Amino acid sequence: MALKKTILITGGAGFIGSHLVRLMVNKYPHYHIINLDKLTYAGNLENLKDVEDKSNYTFVKGDITQAEQMQQLFEQYGFDGVIHLAAESHVDRSIANPMSFIETNIVGTVVLLNAARHHWKDAEGKRFYHISTDEVYGSLGDTGYFTEETPYDPRSPYSASKASSDHLVRAYYHTYGLPVVVSNCSNNYGPYQFPEKLLPLMINNIRHNKPLPVYGDGQYTRDWLWVGDHAAAIDLIYHQGRTGETYNIGGNNEWKNIDLIHQLCDIMDELLGRPAGASRQLITFVKDRPGHDRRYAIDASKLKHELNWEPAVQAADGLRRTAQWYLENTAWLERVTSGAYQQYYEEMYASEQ
Repeated sequence: MALKKTILITGGAGFIGSHLVRLMVNKYPHYHIINLDKLTYAGNLENLKDVEDKSNYTFVKGDITQAEQMQQLFEQYGFDGVIHLAAESHVDRSIANPMSFIETNIVGTVVLLNAARHHWKDAEGKRFYHISTDEVYGSLGDTGYFTEETPYDPRSPYSASKASSDHLVRAYYHTYGLPVVVSNCSNNYGPYQFPEKLLPLMINNIRHNKPLPVYGDGQYTRDWLWVGDHAAAIDLIYHQGRTGETYNIGGNNEWKNIDLIHQLCDIMDELLGRPAGASRQLITFVKDRPGHDRRYAIDASKLKHELNWEPAVQAADGLRRTAQWYLENTAWLERVTSGAYQQYYEEMYASEQ
């Protein structure tokens, strides 16, 4: 008989979270999946329309920084596990307003850790899984990769807040014996990503023949991970990862920003029926971001060797699938790009010209 579990997924209405919630709800009908989300600008229940009526799925609107509410949720549902994705995650926003990142990413994580510690007197079968980023490691040169042993060297308020939360999760493991696991992932991409991030921003701007803002010289390098591959890795680590361990999750897809944007432009020209090279003419280089890390690259060999995971979707295929999804879901894109977000970014990029 399948073991019944009640699992809390924080930030489940966000980009990565919604993909994970959908996977868990459909794959584990005997689990009760509780999706906790504050529904800020990047949280969207429309992302989960296809599972909202499932009997093993419950949405709760809530704020992870509110200790009393979190204690009540643990009391009400008796969670067997927590998969913690809720976070402020955009570097530009962290530069403009660091305090919101401190409150959500650090204080919110500690609130959840305290609730789990208080309610899990018997830790048998329990797990607190903290999802983090490769940005905590800082910046790489032209060679080398981040491993699980790479020293932390965060360069932005966002990455510093995530580094702090990572350390606190591990501290609760060593100090209190809380059963935790941590993963650090590279740049995610795919459907339902809020269009402040690079690829959906570029796709939307190409659609409207707007400038494609590229920081600095465009030579910044990132490893790109298909969001579905990330969700599959989270599922695997939650169920089979070793307690107290950290796992790096990477896509084995290293691209310079400008090369990635060139590739995307060519795909969009084809999909939109535009002349070859048309979208590349929209590229506009803007003033560089403060503290911009030059290169990230993940060594995910530990995850491959221990749990036999590796990414299934490569960048060329993933880019096309991403572009096609946004073009087929323009109504969703228009809804989430309306209002203050659009005005903020248009003003920011205009000021850089």
